[in-house]
Amino acid sequence: MSVSMLSEQLAKAGVSTKVFATTANGKTELPVVPGQTVDVDGVSVTYFKRITKDHTHFSPALLRKLWKEAPGFDIIHIHAWWNLVSLFSCLIALIRKVPVVISPRGTLSSYSFQNKNIGKKWVIHNLFGRYLLNRSHIHVTSKREYEAVHHLIHPKSISIIPNFVKLPGQKKYPESKPSDVFKLLFFSRIEEKKGLDLLLNALHLVSVPFRLTIAGDGDENYIRYLKTIAVNNHIDDKINWVGFCNENKFDLINDHDLFVLPSYDENFGNVVIESLSVGTPVLISKQVGLAGYVTENNLGWTCHTEPVSISDAINKIAKENRPELTRIRQNAPGKIYQDFNEERLVKKYIDLYKTKIKI
Repeated sequence: MSVSMLSEQLAKAGVSTKVFATTANGKTELPVVPGQTVDVDGVSVTYFKRITKDHTHFSPALLRKLWKEAPGFDIIHIHAWWNLVSLFSCLIALIRKVPVVISPRGTLSSYSFQNKNIGKKWVIHNLFGRYLLNRSHIHVTSKREYEAVHHLIHPKSISIIPNFVKLPGQKKYPESKPSDVFKLLFFSRIEEKKGLDLLLNALHLVSVPFRLTIAGDGDENYIRYLKTIAVNNHIDDKINWVGFCNENKFDLINDHDLFVLPSYDENFGNVVIESLSVGTPVLISKQVGLAGYVTENNLGWTCHTEPVSISDAINKIAKENRPELTRIRQNAPGKIYQDFNEERLVKKYIDLYKTKIKI
C-alpha cells in the first residue's frame, strides 16, 4: 500500500514515474498480461512474468527491461530486499551508473537475520549483498529502522521518511461510550513477528473484564497453535477471530478501546497510524518503529515483548488511564492528518530523490 501510494502521489505531483513489478500474487499470479504497460491509478506499471513461485520472484524479463531502460532514469527506487528482483535490480542500476535508493521495508534488521532462512541470508549478505547496499542510498521509515540498518551496513546515506498511509478521510466517528468490558483489538497479518502469542499469554493476567478481537489472516497451522494457547489460558471464550477485514476496517478499529501490537520487530507499523487516525489509542511494543512517535506525541503506550509487561500495561490503562483514552480519541486524528499529509510527504520524497541525483 505504501509503495503504491508513493507512486500515485509522485505521478500526481508531475514526477515521471514507472513501476516494474512481477506478476506475483502470493502463490498464484496476477490476472495481467506480462510485458504490457498499463495505467494503474495514474501510474505507468509493467508486470513481468516470474519463473520462480517462491519469495525469490526471479524474473529475467524484468531484469532485461531494466538493463535496457536504466540509463533513461534519474534514479531507481527498489522496495524490499532478500529477493532476486531486488538484488539484481540493484546490481544493474549500479553497473549502469544510476543512483539507487533502497527501502528495505524491515528486511534489514537483526531480527530478520535471526528469523527464517538465516544461513542463506548471511551467505548472500557477506558474498555480495553488503557490497551492493554500501553503494546505495537507504530510505528507512523510522528512527528504529535507521538504527537497525546503521548497525548492519554503511551505505552512501540513510534518510528517514515515514510511509504513506491510506487514511479514512475526515469522517466523523461516534464517540465511544464507556463500557464495563474493555475492548481490545489486534489488527494485522497473523505471523510470528507480530507477537500475538505474547498477547494471548498476557491476557490471562489481565484483571479487568475484556474482549479481544483478532482481525487478520495467516498460516492455518500457526493460527491453530495460537488458538491452543488461548484454550490453555482459559481465555478462548473472550476472543473473537473475525479474519481478514478491509472494507469496514476503520469502523472496526473505531469500535474498540485500545489497539494492541506487541511485535517482536516492526520497521514502521502502518496500522498504528490507521488506528490513531480514527482516534483509537494504541499499546505497542518498543520494537515497533512508531514507538518513539507514539511516546513523543502522547498517543498511546509502549511495552516490552513480555507477557507480564503487556498485561501490566493493559491493567493500568483500563483502571487508571480512562481519561487519557478520551483525550487521545479526541486529539489523535488531527495530529495524524497533519503529520501524514500526502502533499507534505511526497515533497520529502521528491527532495530525497533530487539530493541523491546530485551526489
